[in-house]
Amino acid sequence: MATSIHETVLIGVRDGVIDKKKNTSYCTNKIGGQPDPLPVMAPRQPSCALCQRGLAQVVQVYCPLAASPYHRTINVFACISPQCSGKPESWIVLRSQCLEDDVKAKQDNKPTACTGSSMSRTDWCDGADDWGMDDEERVAESGAQKPNVCTDVSSRLQELCIDGDRQSVLQPTDAAVFQPLYVSVIEETDLDGFHDTGHENELLREYEEREGVTVREIRSCESGEAQEKYEKATAKHGDEVFTSFMKKICLCPEQVLRYSWAGSPLFITEPLSGVSQGAPSCDHCGSPRVFEFQLMPALVSSLSSVDTDTDVSLEFGTVLVYTCRKSCWKSGSTAPVEEFLVVQPDPDQKLFK
Repeated sequence: MATSIHETVLIGVRDGVIDKKKNTSYCTNKIGGQPDPLPVMAPRQPSCALCQRGLAQVVQVYCPLAASPYHRTINVFACISPQCSGKPESWIVLRSQCLEDDVKAKQDNKPTACTGSSMSRTDWCDGADDWGMDDEERVAESGAQKPNVCTDVSSRLQELCIDGDRQSVLQPTDAAVFQPLYVSVIEETDLDGFHDTGHENELLREYEEREGVTVREIRSCESGEAQEKYEKATAKHGDEVFTSFMKKICLCPEQVLRYSWAGSPLFITEPLSGVSQGAPSCDHCGSPRVFEFQLMPALVSSLSSVDTDTDVSLEFGTVLVYTCRKSCWKSGSTAPVEEFLVVQPDPDQKLFK
C-alpha cells in the first residue's frame, strides 16, 4: 500500500542499553525490559492464549495524541515459546490511558515523569522535541541528532493486566525479559545522513546476492535516480511486495519501529484480503481502527535475554498495530484496552541478522 505524501512517518532505531539502576517511566520509549504502567493501571501480566506462559514485552510506545487530554501508552507483548512462534494468538497489544489529574492524585501532586516533555495536550505533536526521550543525556550519548516528532515509546508497564476474556490468566511468574534498550526517533524525511552507511551496504549486498537486484539499483532509491529502472527490477523469488518493502526501508535498514498514526502500513508479504482493507472495528465503542505503527525486521536481532544463560528468540517479518480511531477510554478504568495486530513472517529473515 502506497504511503500518502501527507503522512508523517516517524522511524525508531535502537539506542543504548538502559542501565538497570536508571529509573524509567511510562514516558520512556524502549525495546524490551519490564513494562512501566501508568500510575492508575492495575499491575498485572499478560499471558499467551496458546500456552499460558507469561508474555515478554517487545516494545513500549508512549504516544499521546494531539489535542487529547490523555497520557497514552501502548505495549506490545509476545510469547517466546517455539511452538507459539509466528502465531497471532501468542501476541497481544495493550493501550493504556489516564488523565493528568489522575496521575497527580495518585502521586500526591508530585511532578510526573512526563512534565518536562510539555504537558499541554495540544503541544504533544506540534511542540514535542522527541518521541518520549525525556533525557538530553541520551541524545548526547548516542550521537544522534535531536528529532522533531510527535510521539513516544515508553517503559516499565510492570505486569500489565489484560482486558476482556483473557483476565483469567494473569500474573504468571515465568515471563521472559528482553534486554531493555532506548529507542531514538527521527522523521523519515530526515533519514538521509543519519543511518550507518557501512551497515546498510552490507545488508544491500546480501540482498543483491539473494534476490538478483544490484546494489546500485537499490541505492538509487536514496537519491531518486533511476527510480523507474529499480521498480522494474524483479527479485528472484518474484515477491513484488517484499521487494517494495526493501526499497522503502533502504535509507535506514536499522529501523526497528515505524510510526504513522492513521497512516499506511508497509506489508512485507501480500496481506490477507481482510487485512489489506483494514482492521476490525473497536470492540468497545465500534469505531474503526486505524494503523498506528509497526515493528520492523531489524528489531529481531535487538531482542536478547537479560539472562545471559537463557537463549530467547522471536522471529517475525513485521507486526502491524491497529488502534481505535477515537482512542476510546472509560473514565476511571484501571485495565488496558486490547487492540488489534497482524503478524507477518519475513520471507528472508536472514537478511536482517
